This record gives sequence, structure tokens and C-alpha cells, in this order.
Amino acid sequence: MTLASATRRPATRTPDTGGRQRPVDHGAWFLVLPALIPILVLSVGPLLYGIALAFTDAQSGRTAPTRWIGALNFQDLLHDTLFWDSFRIGLLWAVGVTVPQFLLALGLALLLDQDLRLRPLARALAIIPWAMPEVVVGIMWRLVYNPDAGILNETLRDLGLGDGHDWLSGLGTALPAVIVVGVWAGMPQTTVALLAGLQNTPRELHEAAAMDGAGAWRRFLTVTWPALRPIALAITALNFIWNFNSFALVYVLTNGGPGGRTRLPMLFAYEEAFRYGQFGYAAAMGCVMVAVISVLLAIRLAGRLKGDEDA
Repeated sequence: MTLASATRRPATRTPDTGGRQRPVDHGAWFLVLPALIPILVLSVGPLLYGIALAFTDAQSGRTAPTRWIGALNFQDLLHDTLFWDSFRIGLLWAVGVTVPQFLLALGLALLLDQDLRLRPLARALAIIPWAMPEVVVGIMWRLVYNPDAGILNETLRDLGLGDGHDWLSGLGTALPAVIVVGVWAGMPQTTVALLAGLQNTPRELHEAAAMDGAGAWRRFLTVTWPALRPIALAITALNFIWNFNSFALVYVLTNGGPGGRTRLPMLFAYEEAFRYGQFGYAAAMGCVMVAVISVLLAIRLAGRLKGDEDA
């Protein structure tokens, strides 16, 4: 044996386990339990209970025991025109709020990303609607839309544009008026997300594009938007879910009126459960809403991801 072979480091080998899997470190589960338990108790548990409740005839104030009725609630939903009308209104509301919300937030984020003199103050003012509870926002905007002394009608009278209008009680103006409030209240969170994406975009890319003669619009299309696209996809999907499931803001503003023109699906399910006591039927509505929104979002995300792969 030579000195080189004697001092050569032996090669390491992977122990042969005979095709068996390595034992799981059960101690790691204790590290995730503090985060896992609240999710199971507050999210997964109520979801499973709501799904089970949808297959029963559970009602409030009923002395007889709750019976398992299978898919009868879902069969009734198929013929419930009021529910599907509220579902249509919910989709109009969600799209009508999410799209302007994103476009305005994108413009505001681009503005706040510039080297403004009072940029910290402007950023603080931009997130004020986000810090206000939805109930407070609804009460404030009810005062703005007040037909007699609201600031909107007073401004229109001063400009000679009419004697005012009852915005929240008009059949043709109630939904657009509520959409405006939804856009105003939800725009800050989208602005913050997009602004974070803009600040993570390397400045060198913009400088290089400017040196190549690219204008502001060209730099936005080739540098800014590719960096923002993943964030835009995520935030619009989340906004769509949040807006479709809105309750407090519309409840305070119109309570679903006038004539059901702003009755969102969540409001309809709330009335069925807590006004009429039909807990099983309301749970079936919730299951349908979750299923339909999940399918729509899955189709949208799959299409965007496919487009990114093709690109």
C-alpha cells in the first residue's frame, strides 16, 4: 500500500436502505402545529361543517331533529331564480370593482414610485382607505350620497348640473354607486402590492432601456410590466375572490336594495340563514358559490400560466 492510497479520503456512500423510505422526523410536526391548528379550527373545520350542513334541512327554532336530505337543497337552488340573479349581480360587482381597482392602483403605484417631493406623505395618504373598517367606509359614503345634504349632490347643484339624485335608491344608479365605493375602499391594498413589485424591479434595466432610446411607454411594456405580471395575476385573483364575497360594505350602503339590485350572493345567503332561518339552504348556496368561483379562477389561472409558458 502506497502512502497516497493510505492517506486517500474514503469515498462516501449512500447507505442501502433496501428500497425502504427514510423514517419521518415526527418532531418537525410540533414546529408547524401552532400555525396548523388555527387553520384547521377556524378554516377547514367550518368549511367541512358547512358542506355537511348543505345536505340537511337544518332550520332555526325547529324542535324536530335535523334530517339528512341529500342533494335536495341543491336541486331547489337550480330553480331559484332569485339566487341566480344575485349570482349575476355578484359577478357584475366583482368584475366592476376588480378591473377599475387594478387599473387605478397601477397608475397610482407608478406615480408613487416616482421621486416626488412629498412621497412619504403621499404614500401614507394613499393607504388611508385601507385602514378604515368597511362599516365606517359605508357610513361615510352614505353621507356622501345623501340626496338632501350629501356633498355629491351639493357639488352638482353648485355646478348647475341638476337638483340632486338619490344615488343609493335609484334602480339604475345603486349598483354603479356601490361599485365606486368598492373601488375606492379596495384600491390601496392593490397599490401597495404593485408598488412593492415596482421597487423590486432593477433600476439598471430602465436605465439600459432609456439609453437604447426606449420611451416611457416602451419601457413600461418591456421592463415594468413583465416584472409586475406575476404580482398582477395574484392580486387580481385575490381581489376577485374578496369582492365577490363582499358583505359588510354593501350591507351598510344598501342592504341589497333597491329591489334586489345590489343583493350580492353573500347577502342573499345571509338573509336565508338569519332572517328566514334556512341554515341548510344557505349552506348549499355557500357551497355553490365556492365551487363556481374556484372553477372560474382555475380556468383563468390555467390560461395565464399557459400563456406564460408559450411566451
